Amino acid sequence: MKNLDWNNLGFSYIKTDYRFIAHWKDSKWDEGRLTTDNTLHIHEGSTALHYGQQCFEGLKAYRCKDGSINLFRPDENAKRMQRTSARLLMPQVPTELFVRACKEVVKANQEWLGPYGSGATLYLRPFLIGVGENIGVKAAPEFIFSVFCCPVGAYFKGGLAPSNFITTEYDRAAPMGTGGVKVGGNYAASLLPHELAIEQGTTERKFADAIYLDPKTHTKIEEVGAANFFGITKDNKFITPASESILPSITKYSLLYIAKERLGMETIEGDVYIDQLDQFAEAGACGTAAVITPVGGIQHKDKFHVFYSETEVGPVTRKLYNELTGIQFGDVEAPEGWIVKVE
Repeated sequence: MKNLDWNNLGFSYIKTDYRFIAHWKDSKWDEGRLTTDNTLHIHEGSTALHYGQQCFEGLKAYRCKDGSINLFRPDENAKRMQRTSARLLMPQVPTELFVRACKEVVKANQEWLGPYGSGATLYLRPFLIGVGENIGVKAAPEFIFSVFCCPVGAYFKGGLAPSNFITTEYDRAAPMGTGGVKVGGNYAASLLPHELAIEQGTTERKFADAIYLDPKTHTKIEEVGAANFFGITKDNKFITPASESILPSITKYSLLYIAKERLGMETIEGDVYIDQLDQFAEAGACGTAAVITPVGGIQHKDKFHVFYSETEVGPVTRKLYNELTGIQFGDVEAPEGWIVKVE
């Protein structure tokens, strides 16, 4: 195991020893291989550079108490990348190739995965880009699929803690656009609203990111920064927004299952109106990096709505967080097929 300060890692790039790379050419994928080179060499006319023909995924590997290594639902990441690929006219990476690449990268870099109990994980970034000679607006003649990894620390320094958010007039995606797939352009569009949200904070109240409302009417919550929103109603229902322009978060669908099957809650995917936040006792944002970011409050125009607390985590949110992280680290029995062991 590498000599790192495992308990104090951030979420930033750290070069590890190996990454996986495969090429698509002449309508087929090669076998792919591990390489120590962390620099891509691509043609200047690559569609990924000019027309945004690219996508990515994010998932983690977890060290268990017995020293073994878990991957959490990598097949779901593979399926989501396949849906994204279809939207952007890119060749699909077969699930077998995707999962094999992730397992090979984790196994080859296992010294970069921190000890159980440190909160450290190995973050994997699979991506797919259009490359090759091109200048016209059309699909690329060749593609590269690659997976690299970085050791990352516990997202919350000092424990699970609520953050505040503010609505934005900007849209992260259009109706029938690319909001429902994981393409880089969605994230590029979020950079300015994020900065503006930070700037609107005060000494008394800071904002972590922007809340995006539905692009058609600006009346319903869609996403919280780069994460999915959920709320726990006062009568103990788990509600999360439904929209074609929301990225289908694997963490969110895992929480929906846990809320229903493990906590016995009614779960709903439906409209979450920004002017009806009083129905919620708790709220959160969910995604791979943090699992859950509790939402303390939301600023919308001249009104600030507090959910459970700006400083304390609600009991249901904590239960969901503990159950899901317990599954990921192997401390809680996982639903069938959720965990893939790296042997």
